[in-house]
Amino acid sequence: MERELLQQAEQAVEQARRAGANNAIARVRDENSTEYTYRDGNIEQVQQSATRGLSIQLYVNGRYSTHQTSDLRAASVARFIEDAVALTQHLAEDPHRIIPDSALYANRPDTDLQSDDALVRDLPREACIEWLKKMDAVTHTDDRVVSATADVYYGWNTSARVSSNGFSGIQNGTSIGYGASVTLKEGEHGRPEDHRYVRAHHLSDLPDPETVAREGLDRAISRLGSEKAPSGRATMVVDPEAGGRLIGAIWGALQAHSIQQNRSFLADKKDAQIASSLLTVTDDPLMVRGLASRHYDGEGISAKRRCVVDQGVLQMYYVDTYYGRKLGWEPTTGTSSNLVFAPGDKDLNGLIAEIKDGFHVTSWLGGNADTTTGDFSYGFRGFRIANGRKMGAVSEMNIAGNFLDLLQNLVAVGNDPNVYSSLQSPTLVFDNVAFSGK
Repeated sequence: MERELLQQAEQAVEQARRAGANNAIARVRDENSTEYTYRDGNIEQVQQSATRGLSIQLYVNGRYSTHQTSDLRAASVARFIEDAVALTQHLAEDPHRIIPDSALYANRPDTDLQSDDALVRDLPREACIEWLKKMDAVTHTDDRVVSATADVYYGWNTSARVSSNGFSGIQNGTSIGYGASVTLKEGEHGRPEDHRYVRAHHLSDLPDPETVAREGLDRAISRLGSEKAPSGRATMVVDPEAGGRLIGAIWGALQAHSIQQNRSFLADKKDAQIASSLLTVTDDPLMVRGLASRHYDGEGISAKRRCVVDQGVLQMYYVDTYYGRKLGWEPTTGTSSNLVFAPGDKDLNGLIAEIKDGFHVTSWLGGNADTTTGDFSYGFRGFRIANGRKMGAVSEMNIAGNFLDLLQNLVAVGNDPNVYSSLQSPTLVFDNVAFSGK
C-alpha cells in the first residue's frame, strides 16, 4: 500500500506541473477507524470509516491554493488537478507563499518510532465486544449508578507526501483507546459523573479495560457531595490529565501566526524568563511510541528535538515557512509534537502531602483564555486540600488571572507525566492562585 500511495502522490505532482503549476505538494492518505459505544448492557453504536484521499498544494505564478478530493480514479484526478490549477490562476498574488526551501528536508531522522502495531490493525471484533462487556460490568457494581457508557476506538493511517522540489516521504501509525464514563444518582436531582479514558499506539501500552473502568467509577464516586468552597487565594495542584488544556492554551501563543497577527502575549519574550526556573519543556518528535512522533512535519521539515522552555526561559517559537517569511524569521516547525517536561522528584500524592491549603484541579469546566493578553478564566472541579490531605469534592468554582503571573508562581513539578497524551504534563503546583467560590 505504501508504494501505491507514494506513486499516486508522485503522479499528482507531475500532473500539476504539466497543467502549469510552478510547484506542487501532494499528499495521499489512507485512513481506517472503528468505534464501539456500549451503554448499560447493550451496544448503542458502531461507527466505521475507511477513507482514501488526495490533497494538493499549488504554487502558480505567485498564487497559492489547496484542494482535496476522495475520487482517486486516474481520469478524475487528472481533471481535478487541471481545474485546480486553472482556478488558482484567478487568485490574488501572495509573495510570501513559496514552496518550502528544500534545505529544510535535509537530515531527516530514521529513528524507529514504533508508531504502528500489527495487533491493532488485526484487532478482532470479538475482542472489542469482550472489553466493552467487562468495562460495563465493572461500572455497574455500585447501586448508585444511573448510567454508564464504555467506548473502544481503534484505527490506523498511512500517508505519502511528495513535493516538486525533492521531498518524498511516508508516515503511518495505529491508534487504540478505551474507557468509561459513569453517572451516579445523588439525592433527588444530583447527577455527579466522571470518566477515565486511555489511548496509545500499541495495545500493550494500555492498562487492562477493567482497571480503566474501575478508575472511571471511582472518580465518579469521589464526586459525591461536591460543593463550592470559599473564595480566596490558595495553592493550585493541577492533575496531569488537566494540565494539557492549561499548557495547550499557553502554547497557542508560541505560534508564528499568532505573533504576526499581534495575538500573542509571548511575542517579545524570546530569551526572557517567562516562568519559574522549575519549568523545562522539550518538544520531542522522536520519542519512541510517542503519540505525536514523526520524522517530518506537515511541511516536510525534518524533525528534531527542540528545547522550548529551559529553566523558565523561552527558547523558541513554532515558525512555519509562510509566517516565517512574513516575520523575516527562519522556520523551525509549524506544529508541536510530544511535549516532555523535566520532572521533579514527587508524584501527585507526594506533592499534595506538602500543601497546607489549596485545591486539586482534576478537570476544567468551560472558561476561556486570551492569547493576546494572557488573561484566563476557567471553571473547574476537583478537591479541597487541607494540611496535606484531599478533603471534600468541589465544583462550580473558578480561577482567573494571567498566564505570565501563573507561570512565575510555579512552585513544583511532578514526576508523573500523562503518558496517554502527546502533551505529557505531570502534576503542576502553582502558588497564590485566585479562586472564586462561595
